[in-house]
Amino acid sequence: MVENPVEIFRDDHREVRDDLLELARAIEDKDLNRAGEILDRLNRLLGPHFRFEEEALYPAMRRFLGEYVDSLLNEHDGAINAARELVELIERGSIDDETARDAANRTRALLVHVSNCDGIAILAERLDKEEIEDLGKKFQRIREEGVTLLDWAETIRNKRGS
Repeated sequence: MVENPVEIFRDDHREVRDDLLELARAIEDKDLNRAGEILDRLNRLLGPHFRFEEEALYPAMRRFLGEYVDSLLNEHDGAINAARELVELIERGSIDDETARDAANRTRALLVHVSNCDGIAILAERLDKEEIEDLGKKFQRIREEGVTLLDWAETIRNKRGS
């Protein structure tokens, strides 16, 4: 039996919310080792999550949301760029107070997408049983492949011309 993708989707959002808040705190504390660990965890979680959204969920949601889906894709672009910038920041090994404050604020800003995207779960509940089951199978396959966010963005997503 395939797990309900809407429940997994919402669980992911809770985990991302908590990780983003923890990441912002680690950056403010200039604890780049901890920030790197959290960012690695997010990279592993968000690869399959974003991929599922873009390849399966968002296309299904277009009938409810129309062009708003495009803004969600743009938010993904921003999140991917933020992740790349955070990797570079962490690799520096040290940061000043202003940089830490700015990076923490940009990290917290990503919570808006988490909130916006979680609202899609309410609409996904309106899909018929077969569509939800199909989404569950796709989500399961994507999670099993386990491609990280940054790897997916550089390879699979880029090849689609996104």
